[in-house]
Amino acid sequence: MIKVTLTRQFKFIIGILLLFGLPETTFSQQTLETINQALRYSRYSRLSLKIIPLKQGERTFLLQMPIEKIEEDIEFDSYRFSYVLLPGYQANIDENAYTTLTRQDLKKETDFHYYFERKVEIPAEQEIAVALLRVIDTRQGDEYYYHVDLLSPFVFGHPDFGAYYGDDIPVDQAFAGKGETFEFKSAKSISLHRYFYPTRFEAPMPPMEIRPAPVQRDLKVEYKGEFLVNTPKSFEEEGYYFIQSDTSSSVGLLVKTVHDAFPKVKSFEEMIDMVMYISTRKEHETLRAAEDKKKALDQYWFSLTKEEAGARQLIRDYFKQIEFANILFTDFKEGWKTDRGMVYTVMGPPNEVTFKMNSEVWSYLPADSNSKITFTFARVKNILTPNYYVLNRSRALQPEWFKSITTWRNGQMAF
Repeated sequence: MIKVTLTRQFKFIIGILLLFGLPETTFSQQTLETINQALRYSRYSRLSLKIIPLKQGERTFLLQMPIEKIEEDIEFDSYRFSYVLLPGYQANIDENAYTTLTRQDLKKETDFHYYFERKVEIPAEQEIAVALLRVIDTRQGDEYYYHVDLLSPFVFGHPDFGAYYGDDIPVDQAFAGKGETFEFKSAKSISLHRYFYPTRFEAPMPPMEIRPAPVQRDLKVEYKGEFLVNTPKSFEEEGYYFIQSDTSSSVGLLVKTVHDAFPKVKSFEEMIDMVMYISTRKEHETLRAAEDKKKALDQYWFSLTKEEAGARQLIRDYFKQIEFANILFTDFKEGWKTDRGMVYTVMGPPNEVTFKMNSEVWSYLPADSNSKITFTFARVKNILTPNYYVLNRSRALQPEWFKSITTWRNGQMAF
C-alpha cells in the first residue's frame, strides 16, 4: 500500500513538472555563452590563461597554451588542465569532450609559466571553430577559462609564425617595452615585414556619451624593413608594430611598444591624463594647465579626501586599477584607453563576464541593489586584433557611472 502511494505521488509530481516546465538547472547544458569568465579579470586570480593559435595548414592549427603562474609556490597538482574545440558559442559542451592535459603533456615549465601545445584539425565542413582552455583549482573549485576563435567572421586569420620570450615561452601579452627583444619563429623559412604606427590615441568618451567619437584621421605608417625568422628582434620606438609574413594578406601579429614603467604610470603628465575618468572637466583642465604638475596633483588628491593618509591610499587604489587595465586590455591602445579598460578602472572587476561571438557582457551586482548593472561591448572586426570591443553607450548608464565616480572621490572604492 505504501509503495502504491509513493508511486502515485511521484507520478503526480512529474506531471506537474511537465505541465509547468522543469527548472532550468535540471537539464541545462553549458555553452560558451553561459560560462562566467569573470576570473580572467579578477585582481585575485592565481593563473592567467592564453591560447595563441599558429596556422600550420588550411585548417590545421598549433594551439600554444601558456599559463602564467601568478600564485607563489604554485603546485601543478593543485590544478586540472584541459581544453576542447567547439563548433560555435552556442554549442553544448560535453564534459567528456574535454581533453585532459597532464604533467607529461607539458611542452615546457619555467618559473613563470606552464606551457602546453596541441595540434588540431578543423573538419572541412565546419565554418566556425573555437578553442576553449579550462583550468580548475582543485582546492576551492575556481574555474579559469580562456577562448579564442580559430575560424569565425571576426578573425582575418592567424599567422604562421610566433613571438617568443628568451625562455622559449610564447609572448602572452600584446605589449613590449621599448628595446625589449623577442625571437620570432616559424616552421617555414620566411622573412617577416615590420610596419610601424607612431599613433597616439585619446582616452574614450564616457559610457553615457552617445555622440559618435571623433575619428582619428592622421594615421601614419612607416615600413621598417624585413628580417628573417628564428632571429631575435627588438622594437625601439613607442607606438605599435604590425608584423606580417605575407604583405598581400590581412594577417599579422601586433606588438604594442610602451615605456619602460608600463603597465604602471611613468610621469606626472601621464597621471593627469589618467585621472580624467574621476575628475570634472574644470579640474582636469586646471591640472593640465598647471606649471608644477606634482604640486597640482598633490592638491587635487588632498582636495578629495581632506587628509594625507586617505589621499595616499586613494592614489594607490586608483593607479592599481590603471595597472590592471593596462595588463588586461592593451592592444594597439594602452589598456586604460580602451572602452573595457575605462569601465574596469571606474567600476572595478565585473562579477559576471559572458561572451557571444559578437559581444562581451559585463554585469555588476551592487550590494545595495537587487538589479544588475550591465555593460555590453560589441565586437568589431579589426585587422590588428581579434579582440577589439567597443562599448554600447547609453544615457541609462549615467546614474551608476556617476555613483561609482563619487565613491572613488570619497575614497571609499574597494575591491
